[in-house]
Amino acid sequence: MAKDGSTPRPVPREVRIDKRQVRVLAHPLRMRLVGALRVKGPATATTLAAMLGTNTGATSYHLRQLAEVGLVVEDPDRGGGRQRWWQAAHDVTNWEPTDFDDDPDARAAIEWIQGDQVRHLVEHAERWFATQHEWSPAWRDAFGMSDIFMTVPPARLEELKAEVWQVLERYHREADAVDSADPQARPVQVFLATYPLREEYQ
Repeated sequence: MAKDGSTPRPVPREVRIDKRQVRVLAHPLRMRLVGALRVKGPATATTLAAMLGTNTGATSYHLRQLAEVGLVVEDPDRGGGRQRWWQAAHDVTNWEPTDFDDDPDARAAIEWIQGDQVRHLVEHAERWFATQHEWSPAWRDAFGMSDIFMTVPPARLEELKAEVWQVLERYHREADAVDSADPQARPVQVFLATYPLREEYQ
């Protein structure tokens, strides 16, 4: 128990995905299923189908494909009879793009996943732009994007990413204990991205 009497958030379960897992994960519905189970918690195929706007048959099929490579598992504390409850096997997915350099299919799969992440970010931002007028001034000022230019070697960039990620993880761990009781608290998604500076700016 934490000093303030609250129950600390458990350490996130992480997976370093392998070639088989990445090939299975590189599918629009499977990506959304894993994300929904991580955010919303255990659910049935029927519940997930309604949430994601698809049909139960397709949802059940893709859940089984994810289960075969250990990315989702059945919830042992729920279900019974014909109802199968599923949960994400991990909280965080890790990889390095070079993990798949020797496998063209896996490399194509991870490139698709990276592109899907960017598509998700764009859709997320566009929804925000369309609805931001409905939010309070405090939230409109809190949300947003920023960038900074620098010249660093790869090792320093890795150090920067690791340090920023540690800050994000600390806030994530403390969110339930410190922030959830605040009536103004809302779920948010934080993106971390690093890319080369475009050539015309160099």
